[in-house]
Amino acid sequence: MIFEEIYNTYWQKIFRLCMGYVNDNDIAQDLAQETFIIVWQQLPKFRNESNIGTWIFRIASNNCLRQIEKEKRIIKTELPINLKEENQESIEPKIQKLYKFISELPETERIIISLELEEIKQAEIANIVGLSEANVRVKIHRIKEKLMQKFKGNEQ
Repeated sequence: MIFEEIYNTYWQKIFRLCMGYVNDNDIAQDLAQETFIIVWQQLPKFRNESNIGTWIFRIASNNCLRQIEKEKRIIKTELPINLKEENQESIEPKIQKLYKFISELPETERIIISLELEEIKQAEIANIVGLSEANVRVKIHRIKEKLMQKFKGNEQ
């Protein structure tokens, strides 16, 4: 598979995965781009020991986790009062809420549900996150329940 095909096949999926981690359009774009830079650099070394999609999702996950670690080290301050916050309305409100709720989940749950939303097989998800397939199935069920509760609690 040539890089251009890989990019065209996986760009949207990787972007949505990154969105699930950071819930910020610009940062998700940057993370997705960084992921594909790594894929491009490492593609000659890829040994076909796993599915190429699994390999790319693992790179993206590791990239997102590094970003989260960086953010934890940065001291956050409030915006000056006179600045207006611009909200992007490009994504449907319910999808924006979903990304917000996903971004509030613990890191492992974020990656699992993001991969599930990309319709990645549970066996592959287990391989990416290093858990058993049965454990992934249970976690997906529990994560979906958590997200449903957040939606129900947010409707009022």
